[in-house]
Amino acid sequence: MQRRELLISALTVSAVATTASAAENIAPPVKDRAPTIVRARDGVRLFHRDWGSGQPLLFVHSWALDHSIWNYQTLFLSQQGFRCIAFDWRGHGRSDTPAAGYDLDSFADDIAAMIEHLDLHDVVLVGHSTGGGHIVRYLARHGSARIAKVILIAPTIPFSLRTDDNPYGAPLSYFEGLQKAWADDFPKWIEDNKAPFFTPDTSPAMMNWIADLMRGAYLPAITLAHQLYVPVDLRADTSRVDRPTLILQGDKDVSAPLEATGRRAAALIRNATLKVYPGAGHGVFLTHHRQLNQDMLDFVRA
Repeated sequence: MQRRELLISALTVSAVATTASAAENIAPPVKDRAPTIVRARDGVRLFHRDWGSGQPLLFVHSWALDHSIWNYQTLFLSQQGFRCIAFDWRGHGRSDTPAAGYDLDSFADDIAAMIEHLDLHDVVLVGHSTGGGHIVRYLARHGSARIAKVILIAPTIPFSLRTDDNPYGAPLSYFEGLQKAWADDFPKWIEDNKAPFFTPDTSPAMMNWIADLMRGAYLPAITLAHQLYVPVDLRADTSRVDRPTLILQGDKDVSAPLEATGRRAAALIRNATLKVYPGAGHGVFLTHHRQLNQDMLDFVRA
């Protein structure tokens, strides 16, 4: 064999070995946990993905999006020895879109259905934005016997609506204005408001991906979910959370201003830790995913 051929052969073996080594760090889904359907208590079919093995993390996405927003958390945490389960809300993604059932109790019951059907224990619940509200209501409604810890990312708890005893909320007219804008031209509203979700150095491709997810949402379902969420006072539910809780939020969050949401939630939850990301907006789970993923890992392992 010529010297050149020997060199090529050696490089090929080295490349194969490197690829094999990298593959060892990728946690595949268990064969009997392919993407599948869980039936909610009222018969609604909930689509979910289940990846990796170990202690389960159940991810609850935010309004008008779907389970795929957790791709970067699943990729990282599954490689660290965790089972990552992400599902689509009813009326979102690949789950059923019923004509009713968009109240907070129903969303909480859907979390319960996922946990019970998959027989999960020692679960870490992870929610973004309004998904955090679903988690808090789940804990108040179903208890924490199967739950180990809670991670809330840019949460919209404890109470979005301004009332006499809640000066932190926004007036009802603000939310009605949003719903009117969606009914008039939802794609335009998304385009006009997507920049604050990210940071100035976020790639256009990343921004367009999230915008595309929102544009694909079913407007009647997401509007009803928003209408039923806004007036719900979760202050009592939040104060009853009895599991160690990590709250991760940016100080430039326009959708859920830090002082009205994360900081207040941290004050209400007895065993809560708040970490603030300077310069981060509502999409902190994407724009700061490397640091956020590490903070999640450290919290879950502690």
